[in-house]
Amino acid sequence: MIGWDSFYVFAICIAQCILSAAIISLFKQQTKTIHMFVVIIQIIGIVILSIYIIGLSFRLHRLPLQTMGEIRLWYVFFLSLLGLIIYLRWRYRWMLLFTALMSIMFMLINILRPEIHNQHIMPALRSVWFVPHVILYMFSYAFLACSFLIAVAGLVKQQSAYMHVCDHMASRGVALFTIAMLLGAIWAKEAWGHYWTWDAKEIWAAITWMFYLLYLHFRNFNPKHYIVSYVILLLAFFALQMCWYGVNIFPSLKGSLHNYI
Repeated sequence: MIGWDSFYVFAICIAQCILSAAIISLFKQQTKTIHMFVVIIQIIGIVILSIYIIGLSFRLHRLPLQTMGEIRLWYVFFLSLLGLIIYLRWRYRWMLLFTALMSIMFMLINILRPEIHNQHIMPALRSVWFVPHVILYMFSYAFLACSFLIAVAGLVKQQSAYMHVCDHMASRGVALFTIAMLLGAIWAKEAWGHYWTWDAKEIWAAITWMFYLLYLHFRNFNPKHYIVSYVILLLAFFALQMCWYGVNIFPSLKGSLHNYI
C-alpha cells in the first residue's frame, strides 16, 4: 500500500514531470505540439500526486490533512494545478517554472523531515469541519502564492499588464480564505467552545485577510497605482507566511492552540 516510505518515489516522478513541463514551456519556438506536450506532462504530474494522495488516504483511513507534511501535499497539488491554468489561460510560461520550483521545495521538505508524519493526532482534528477548512485554506494559499509571483514579475518589469491576473488570483484566493476562516470558526466552537480566542494563528489569519482586503479595495479605488498594489500584495503574502509557518517557527508563538503539528 502507498505510504510515506514510498513518497520519495512519487516525488521524483512528480518533480520530473512538472519540471520538464516548465522547462519545455520556456522554449522560444512554441508550436501546438510543444504546447500540448507541456500540458500533458504537467497533467501527468498532477495525476501522479492525486494517486498518491488517494492511496495515502486508504492507508491512513482518513484524508491526509492532519500534519504539516500531509497539508503540504494539497498545497503542491493546488499550486501545480493553478500553474497549469495560468499557463493555459494567460500564456505566462514562466509561471510553470516558479510553481514547479515551489512544489519541489515543499516535497523535498517532506522527504527531509519524515518525523512530522508520525505524530499523535489531536481529538480536535477529527471534526467534520476540519477537512473543508484545511482544503479551502490550501486552495486559497495556492491562489495567493500565484498572485504573489505575478506581482513580483510586475514589480520587476514595472508593468501594469500583470494587474489583471493578480486581481483574478487574489480575489478568488480571498474568497476561499474567507470561507475557510468561517469554517474554522465553526470548528473552533465545536472543539474549544469559542468561535474566536485571539490565538496567535487566528490573529495572523485576520491580519492576512485584512491585507488582501486592503489590496482589493485599493485596486477598486486606485486602479492606476499599480506599483503600490504590487507592494501590498507582497506584504500580504509575508503576512500569509506568518499565518502558516510563523506560529510554529517563532518562540513567542509557541503557545498557539494551532501548534499541533
